[in-house]
Amino acid sequence: MSSDGRGRHEEQVRIFLRPIGSGLPLGFFSFGIGMLVLACQALAIIPVSEQHDGGMILMAFVFPLELTAAIFAFLARDTLGATTLGLFTTSWLTLGWLQLESPPGAKSVTIGIYLFGFSTAVLLLAVLSVLGKPFFTALLLAAVARGVLSGVYEVGGGTGVFRVAGGFGIALAALAMYGGTALGIEDARRRDVLPLFRRGAADQAFAGYGAQLERLESEPGVRQQL
Repeated sequence: MSSDGRGRHEEQVRIFLRPIGSGLPLGFFSFGIGMLVLACQALAIIPVSEQHDGGMILMAFVFPLELTAAIFAFLARDTLGATTLGLFTTSWLTLGWLQLESPPGAKSVTIGIYLFGFSTAVLLLAVLSVLGKPFFTALLLAAVARGVLSGVYEVGGGTGVFRVAGGFGIALAALAMYGGTALGIEDARRRDVLPLFRRGAADQAFAGYGAQLERLESEPGVRQQL
């Protein structure tokens, strides 16, 4: 208390946080399933005649689960993870919708340009992740390669390019399944079991509250302006 009986403003501030479940395992598993569908389409394992079925799966299954994961990532104050999930969320809706509306096997320059722009944003997110979450960087770089190759195919590339994109899609599905498993076990055991190679601030988040409390006042939702 100050001499006039009033407490300092800083001493009266209280910040309340609500614990929530991690949405990342859900996001990773749904991402892996969606990527498996896209990869099998590119590799011609799924016939072109079933393109509309693939589009419906992306819209009705992958999109709502990724959206849920993105919302909970924002609530958990994981801005980078939430941004990544958010971008992929609407990409599943977009690609699914396009598969439903387009003739089977049709190419589109518009879709190609969209894939190039989307891949650029994902590349920037991969660079931002490298200091704290290198596993996420590896996953995102594979997504960039798949997106660029798919874009090249859409603007006039050959079938061989599309097949290579499908190979990257299979690798992405496997990485996503590993990541979802690792994150799920980590949440259950409260420790790193399958390595995700976190470092820096991402690694400190599991060490205790001390380092996090020091920077809490500057986080979104706590500071006055974003």
